[in-house]
Amino acid sequence: MVDLAHHNGAGTEKLERVVIRFAGDSGDGMQLTGDRFTHEAAAFGNDLATMPNFPAEIRAPQGTLPGVSSFQIQIADYDILTAGDQPDVLVAMNPAALKANLEDVARGATVIVNTDEFTKRNLAKVGYSGDPLSDETLSGFVVHRVPMTSLTLAATESTGVGKKDGQRAKNMFALGLLSWMYGRPIGGTEQFMREKFAATPEIAEANILAFRAGWNYGETTEAFATTYEIAPATLAPGTYRQITGNTALAYGIVTAGQLSGLSVFLGTYPITPASDILHELSKHKNFGVTTFQAEDEIAGIGAALGASLGGALGVTSTSGPGLALKSETIGLAVMTELPLLIVDVQRGGPSTGLPTKTEQADLLQALYGRNGESPVAVLAPRSPADCFAAAVEAARIALTYRTPVLLLSDGAIANGSEPWAIPNVAELAPIDPAFETEGAEGDSFQPYARDTETLARPLAVPGTKGLAHRIGGLEKADGSGNISYDPANHELMVRLRQAKIDGIAVPDLEVDDPDGRAELLLIGWGSSYGPIGEACRRARRRGVPVAQAHLRNLNPLPANTGEVLRRYRTVVAPEMNGGQLAMLLRARYLVDVQPWTKIAGTAFSAQELVGVIDAALDGSIAEMEHDKAFDARARATYRTPGGM
Repeated sequence: MVDLAHHNGAGTEKLERVVIRFAGDSGDGMQLTGDRFTHEAAAFGNDLATMPNFPAEIRAPQGTLPGVSSFQIQIADYDILTAGDQPDVLVAMNPAALKANLEDVARGATVIVNTDEFTKRNLAKVGYSGDPLSDETLSGFVVHRVPMTSLTLAATESTGVGKKDGQRAKNMFALGLLSWMYGRPIGGTEQFMREKFAATPEIAEANILAFRAGWNYGETTEAFATTYEIAPATLAPGTYRQITGNTALAYGIVTAGQLSGLSVFLGTYPITPASDILHELSKHKNFGVTTFQAEDEIAGIGAALGASLGGALGVTSTSGPGLALKSETIGLAVMTELPLLIVDVQRGGPSTGLPTKTEQADLLQALYGRNGESPVAVLAPRSPADCFAAAVEAARIALTYRTPVLLLSDGAIANGSEPWAIPNVAELAPIDPAFETEGAEGDSFQPYARDTETLARPLAVPGTKGLAHRIGGLEKADGSGNISYDPANHELMVRLRQAKIDGIAVPDLEVDDPDGRAELLLIGWGSSYGPIGEACRRARRRGVPVAQAHLRNLNPLPANTGEVLRRYRTVVAPEMNGGQLAMLLRARYLVDVQPWTKIAGTAFSAQELVGVIDAALDGSIAEMEHDKAFDARARATYRTPGGM
């Protein structure tokens, strides 16, 4: 770590945590800037959580609100659960970035702006009638006006790069300045630049010089009087690395292949925010991974199911619109009872919806979005690091029970990152695919005979001696697998397939209720884990007892779910959808589970869930939830010609 005592007269303030947001145009490199700051925080030993935010338009006009990209990170000297509610520091590279993000920033926070981009033209693009740097817009904030573009051009002039390439390095100037402010080491970033731009050393040098210029600006200017120190966090012993949800999913899939002794086949079609799973898996051919980018979603899952039939671990990845297209083939996998892993990284809908924004609205589609009775296992990781274990478990269930398994991630988990304790692979339990190897001479293979414990059918790779059998999408006769239209057999097979899913062994639902006094339970699934957990921590610090439970297994649900729900006087289910889990729990267990819904394309903040806790305890939560629908109807009426 840099010796803060040598900073030019600057005082050093110790902090427990800080939330920083980098924001700029989609071409300003904000994701790279945030990612580099994240890597250095991870290497230093801070606990961290990140929240990237991408523009939905591929090439939004430069300097406009739809083109704003941001990256938020919280670093701390203790264990944290979210990327933070409100930034303590906002770095705004242009007027659009300032306007799009200022509302999220707490009064009194620090705002660092690139003054070179605050031209009349750029201000007009986003609807500023005046200059927010000189009017009252930023009153109440600690504002640092820094001419980043011109300082970057001056720093990079000696490299001989053109003006355009020089300007592109201004994100490294911002990174250097923030690295100075928070005592981040500089060697790793400089080495990264040399490796990233090895083919164009002059570009690498320009970025390094811009990075150093930002550092030196903080060191020499009198505008920044204080640096900040955040000590490493005390985490459980182990080797850690920073990881995103999509990368962790990919590693889990590779590991499942190794644990089962099977080759991995990913049949997929690129779709935001799931495409990085394809990109990562394509790097691991040395682990027996084959990736196939198909012409569409249907072809992708068809190829994956064919790979499963052929004795591989078949995997397909997608988001909500693609899951809809894959539904018929998932039904075929249910009928043929073949193992198949379907990863759905949820995004805002319906239709193509909000491609780069997060949502949890595919739960009902995952459970019921197929014709006929087509039960599948459904799991949901709770955080980026949890994606690894969830992927391994999903593959284990698929192979053990001969079933498709839907793994529900979402945009917040997929793109977010946190420290991940790298597991000891030798301690991971092997997965036995238990293929039939050879039939006895004269025996007739029964492909729909069942294991008495799991109800799984035997699997035989086509071509295995003595195990010829028929497979397809028409109803099977019990045992033989022959085509059957017998009504009684159809009912038997439907109920057997459901019983197999119902019988999957899943852990009991655990409850975080420190002193056992809580009368309120918050229950969630997926990426709501962090905000719910942080909200409960804040409530408990105020002396408010509240319990938390989180579902990873959504089908089947843990056997003790009903007992847990009935233990509490009030149960609230916060979800980024219209209340799907709450509806399911109410129907299944006849418990008055209150929904708290958000359908904004953004994750919950911990503070808004603190408000939910207070509303649940004073009995106003149902009225508040109802008001959301009322407000939407009122707005629609207001906007209708002849309306109010």
